[in-house]
Amino acid sequence: MKGSELAERVLAGDRRAVARAISLVEDGSKDLPALSAALYPKTGRAHTVGLTGSPGVGKSSLAAMLVQAARARDRTVAVLAIDPTSPFTGGALLGDRLRMQAHATDPGVFIRSMATRGHLGGMALAAPEALRILDASGKDLIVVETVGVGQAEVEVATATDTTLVVVSPGWGDAVQVSKAGILEIADVFVVNKADKEGADDAARDLRNMLRMGPKLAWQPPIVKTSTVDGSGVDELVDAIESHRAHQQESGQLEEKRTRRVLEEVKGMVAERLRARVSELLAQEADGGVAADLAGRMIDPYRAADILLERVSSPSERGA
Repeated sequence: MKGSELAERVLAGDRRAVARAISLVEDGSKDLPALSAALYPKTGRAHTVGLTGSPGVGKSSLAAMLVQAARARDRTVAVLAIDPTSPFTGGALLGDRLRMQAHATDPGVFIRSMATRGHLGGMALAAPEALRILDASGKDLIVVETVGVGQAEVEVATATDTTLVVVSPGWGDAVQVSKAGILEIADVFVVNKADKEGADDAARDLRNMLRMGPKLAWQPPIVKTSTVDGSGVDELVDAIESHRAHQQESGQLEEKRTRRVLEEVKGMVAERLRARVSELLAQEADGGVAADLAGRMIDPYRAADILLERVSSPSERGA
């Protein structure tokens, strides 16, 4: 399938074309720039929601309930489950696909697990590209689920418009969670499994932590949910909508998106420079920068200057 045809089919909402386009992202295909050029002008309408939290807090079940609530409001939805560490596990949603079966045949829902097998720059570059494809395909809401709370997962969650941090009763040492930096990224806190004992305690702990923190223009709400009886899910959707409205009214949404895409561009430039420098070093035989560094003839700062000069030289740019 040619790039222009693929782009047209993505814009038409063709599910197979969307799946094919995301596969190109996973593989770091050379066709991505052309696809991006065709799709980028058609993006910016979807609201993206990051779903992160420790393993076992019920993120997959909560994602399924969010899909159900959004569909009840006649919104089209995509769910992207991301595993930044392994190309084999398929991500959380494939492992828990039974929980999403109710939506599998719904044309208004697209579900995909994603791992980055060959993409330069890893999740920092791959996730935004996949989100743009889903946005361009016409989805109203895109839920991004991560498998844990490591640096890569936090990076993905914060690449969205609204970040949900999910905890459960008995969520463990609050100090350790705070150290992980997960509290700082939340736009909405979700105490899931609220039907279990300790949910009120977890919500109280979160309120105390927020009280000790700085006063913000947007104070993250705390929503208690249960995927057993569905309680609190509509309130969670309302909280997500309120956060979006707050960002739109304050102008923060567009500022956040612009800042995010500029950081993405910086990452792309850095990866290209890194790749070109690696090529230059590989082209050197027994001498060159590597040998001079090994012989203590130049220091690392001078080596970096030399390589930057070579990368930015007219002959290199024309190569």
